[in-house]
This record gives sequence, structure tokens and C-alpha cells, in this order.
Amino acid sequence: MRVLAQARWPEPGDGAPPTLPGFVHSTFSPVVAAVAERCLTRRHGERPAPEPVGARTAVVLVSAAGDRASADHVHATVARGGRPGPLFFYQSVPNSVAGHVAARWGLGGPVVCVAPTGDDPLAEGTAEAELLRYDGDADETLLIMIEQAPDDAGAGVAAGDPGDAPGIRAAAVLLGGGDPR
Repeated sequence: MRVLAQARWPEPGDGAPPTLPGFVHSTFSPVVAAVAERCLTRRHGERPAPEPVGARTAVVLVSAAGDRASADHVHATVARGGRPGPLFFYQSVPNSVAGHVAARWGLGGPVVCVAPTGDDPLAEGTAEAELLRYDGDADETLLIMIEQAPDDAGAGVAAGDPGDAPGIRAAAVLLGGGDPR
């Protein structure tokens, strides 16, 4: 499969991720949506993805721990005897934001979330994309990889390179066999 478009979060000039209606407390879902939007815009320009491509594009979200900030918040709230808000039940499943991205962009392929077991989440996500293509379920796959630090309520993971500011890290890659635009 070839890389048709790609994006990262953060990229130079990025501040806080934009808010995402229906998702609260954590930056996990807003960053997934922002990096997906950036990647798909680089390929297609604007929403929705053109037909028939959009109908045959899958979304694969790769995250070892999912939305840790929301999970930690729900845990702490319940431990104090409180009741978590209803949005936390919706957004605690990574498929929620993956489905949100698919709906906004008119992507009709499968929506899959994978928790990598090895040291190479890109390879595991690419293998899933290749499987979807081989099985005839999708021609293109939007592969999104994201992680959060467990102790920062969504502020992010440690800096990836010396001199980088700490912050949540995500990457999106649109894979397919089609013509590179």
C-alpha cells in the first residue's frame, strides 16, 4: 500500500487542539479528529471524500491505551462515590471518535480499533489496512495512531525529540493503492 496523505499532531504552529462537540474533558478525541481532518484534507480538499473512494475507505485507530484521561476521570469520580456524566460512556470507546470522523467525511468502509501488542504500532495498523484491502472491505484506509500519558489528564506524552515540548502525539496516514495526488 502507498501513502496517499499524512499528517501529525502537533505540527509547527499548533496550539491546543480544537474542541470537538460531544467530547469532553480529554484531548484524545479532539486530536484524533484534528489529525484525521488534516490528513484527509491534504488528500481530498474538503468534506466529504469523493465517491466512490469515500464509500470504500476504512478507518483504523491504533492506540495501546485509548482515552486514558477520560478513563482516569471516570475511575476517580466513581471512587469518590460520584456519577460520571453520560458523555463519558459514549466517548470512552475509541470507536466513537473513529465513527465521528467516518461520518463527517462520508467514509463507508469498516471502522476498526486496534490495541498494538508489539513495538511498532504503524506496522500493526498497516497490517490491518492490508487485511481490509485483501478481504475486499476497503480500497483505502485512514490509519490513525495516538497515545496519551497516563498521569496528565490529557496533556500528552513526553516529548518525542530533544527540545520538543511535551504534548499528545498522533499521526494519521491515508493508505491505498490508488493514484497519488
